[in-house]
Order: sequence, then structure tokens, then C-alpha cells
Amino acid sequence: MKFEGTRDYVATDDLTMAVNAAVTLERPLLVKGEPGTGKTELARQVADALGLEIIEWNIKSTTKAQQGLYEYDAVSRLRDSQLGEERVHDVANYIRKGKLWQAFDADQKVVLLIDEVDKADIEFPNDLLQELDRMEFHVYETGETIRARHRPIVIITSNNEKELPDAFLRRCFFHYIRFPDPETLRKIVEVHHPSIKDALLTTALTQFYELREQPGLKKKPSTSEVLDWLKLLLAEDLGPDDLKRDGTNALPRLHGALLKNEQDVHLFERLAFMARGQR
Repeated sequence: MKFEGTRDYVATDDLTMAVNAAVTLERPLLVKGEPGTGKTELARQVADALGLEIIEWNIKSTTKAQQGLYEYDAVSRLRDSQLGEERVHDVANYIRKGKLWQAFDADQKVVLLIDEVDKADIEFPNDLLQELDRMEFHVYETGETIRARHRPIVIITSNNEKELPDAFLRRCFFHYIRFPDPETLRKIVEVHHPSIKDALLTTALTQFYELREQPGLKKKPSTSEVLDWLKLLLAEDLGPDDLKRDGTNALPRLHGALLKNEQDVHLFERLAFMARGQR
């Protein structure tokens, strides 16, 4: 069982090595990187490449670790007892399986994606240490122990919004997805926009990297945003000449796909103003 990338996902050598190392070690793969660099998509592509089902657990700020195991619906049981329902005598009727339970209970190996783990409370990763390490947990209401029938491939993503506990990190294989260099980004674009002309792509990527490297930029545009931008350029049938800028117009065409806050827009407006003043 080896991941080598897919035709729809350009995986660098170090990324494929990280995936395969995590699979071999049977450790969760912790993937960090800027938002929009393909961390979530990686898990889906690993599942697709290996022919496995994927189970996705999307973490929110209110998510608790217990929800990944199971939830006991005591309110429904109380209501049913008041109505005299027969099902009330079996507590298992009120146990709702979480994503980890679904992964543990699957008939074959699956990919379990725990997406954006850093959104949750700082204790969230610690609360999953034993379950991810031993691949089992106890259901107190029924007295049963749930063990993984087939150890899932666990991929955990983080946008680096907060530090993760050392004990959690120690149990993971770590990989940081660096922002792609121009050659890799060109390959990624060609996967999504195979008909794009080379002259337009070269001009657009040159402009894109110039924008990303502008000092003082609050939010650098990501891979997903440059793909959206290029989609708009193609939809508008723009060519390399249409992207040309002069000192009086520092903002790129259709910049709303790339710049996502007013501070960064104002930064380029100020640059244009300063350039006009120097003429």
C-alpha cells in the first residue's frame, strides 16, 4: 500500500515520502501549512489512490473529542421513557457513533481525516491520545470496548493557528507543506487548467509571485486562490497584455480573487500613489 500521488493532485517527493512513512509506522500523519495549500485534499487523494473509503471529521471551535467517539442522547431516552417506548430498555438505541467509531468499525481499512485540529480547544488533541495510540475506547453506557477492526490511515491537518501539545506531536509523523515553487505551481495549474496558454500562465505566475512577496502583505494568496484567479482570467478571455501593469495601477486584474482584506488592497493602492508622485 503505497501512495505515489494522483493525476489530479501534484504531490512532491517529500510529501509522498511523508504519507508512506506514516502508513508504514501506523502513526497519524500531521500535515501543516498555509490555508489553501491542499492539506484536506491530500487526504481525499490518498484515499482515492489507495482505493479506500474516507471518513471526514471537520473540527470546529466547539468540537469535543468525545463527539468523535460517540454521543449518548439522554434527552431522547428520557422522552421515550415518558411515552412508554419499548426501545428505551436498550441503551444502545441512544448511542450515536462518532467518526472514530465509524472508522474503527469499518469492514476494511479507511482513511480518517481529522481536519483543522487546531480550531478546537487546546485539550482536544490530548483527549484523543489514547484512542489514536491504542486504537480502542470504552463505551461506559454499554460497558463495551470498541477496537479498530482495521487500523485506519489517520491524516490530521492544522493551519498552525495554535500550538499542539508535545505528547500529541510525539505520536504523529509530521510534514509541513511548503508553498510550491514556480515549477511545481505550474504543474498544479496545468492539472486544473490544462488548456491554459503558456504565455498567459507565465505572465500570471510572475505577477502572482511578485504579489506574494510584497513586503507588508497581511495575507499572502494561496494555491487555491491563484487557481480561482486563473479561472477568472480564462473566463474573461484575457491575455498576457491585459495583465500588464504600470506604476499608476499596482493592483492586478480581478484582484478580489487574490487579496482578501482591505489592508492589502490599500497597500497596493498606496504603492501606486507613491509611484505616481515620483513621476
